[in-house]
Amino acid sequence: MVGSVSVAHEGAVVWVTLVHPGKFNAMSRSMWIALRSAFVALQSDASVRCVVVRGEGGDFCAGGDIAEYPKFRFDPVQLRHFHEIEVWGALQAMLDCDLPIVAQLEGNCMGAGVQIASCCDLRIASANTRFGAPIARLGFPMAAREASLVASAVGATTARAMLLAAEVFDAAHMQACGFLTRTVSSVQVARACADTAQRIAALAPQAARLNKQTLRVIFDKNTAVALVKYGPSATENIAFEGDQAADLDPYAYADSAEHREGIAAFLDKRPPQF
Repeated sequence: MVGSVSVAHEGAVVWVTLVHPGKFNAMSRSMWIALRSAFVALQSDASVRCVVVRGEGGDFCAGGDIAEYPKFRFDPVQLRHFHEIEVWGALQAMLDCDLPIVAQLEGNCMGAGVQIASCCDLRIASANTRFGAPIARLGFPMAAREASLVASAVGATTARAMLLAAEVFDAAHMQACGFLTRTVSSVQVARACADTAQRIAALAPQAARLNKQTLRVIFDKNTAVALVKYGPSATENIAFEGDQAADLDPYAYADSAEHREGIAAFLDKRPPQF
């Protein structure tokens, strides 16, 4: 199974569920595409007043589906398409959505999970949730716009620890750094998110959409800087101009020995030799 993204309507609330059994809901390429499609459709649905994003089976999302990586990550063109079109296309659709988005976080929230959660307005986590982006163990960096998004949500200090030291944090730390709206017990998280969604749905929907648009202008400056520096929208080809092209290309590492070793070691279930 390559995973899926389910969309369920309950009155004015929509539940978007990441589903990838046996992989802690790790994001496959098809799941990124489905996530984008879901939020593009929700943006134009006047009947919806709130969206809850969650994972199936007690985990939010453990990152990317690494089993797919050897098929495309070592080619710079395919790697660029994956990050700029598939991944950023989904994240941008979430960021562009004028509906309030609540994240129901529990279990593993790693890498792609942190990125998806960073696109949400309210983040409610169970006390047992673990957060991180330990891709340094896999021999590759986080793509520039994705790193900017995460850093703007978790803060520079936590982002540096996640990306440079592969640190994993608990919910208490993530609430202290301002990433989480609230932390509850594992048995309360689903109810807490449902209650929050219903509270939002009972409020003025036009005001919510206008507030989202205002808050986007105020708080998305870091992401905007990355967009200007690293390329146009995710639906366009990314072009680097002038003599800075080689220095700015964030995907030149695709065929590097380090990149190949990190992914091979993970799939072989052995420590990498960098």
